[in-house]
Amino acid sequence: MSTEEKTKLIAQADAALDQVRPHLKVDGGNVEVVDITDDFTVKVKWLGNCEICSMSAMTMKAGIEETIRQKMPQVKSVEAINGVMLNG
Repeated sequence: MSTEEKTKLIAQADAALDQVRPHLKVDGGNVEVVDITDDFTVKVKWLGNCEICSMSAMTMKAGIEETIRQKMPQVKSVEAINGVMLNG
């Protein structure tokens, strides 16, 4: 994937997250898209309280990943590069 394509996809994923950001900001958090891999894995970074929140894994699946995949069906997965990591 070219740099131009990647930049466009990151902007598209970031725009999709505008739907969930108001909910995150209520609790003092946010999320930032930092990369999209060649196999269409979106890498995000938790910001603020989201970085230490025990509910971030659920928010990732039910909010972040679902929202991005609705707008970008080619996305295979979404992963956080930081935050609380839960086993399971």
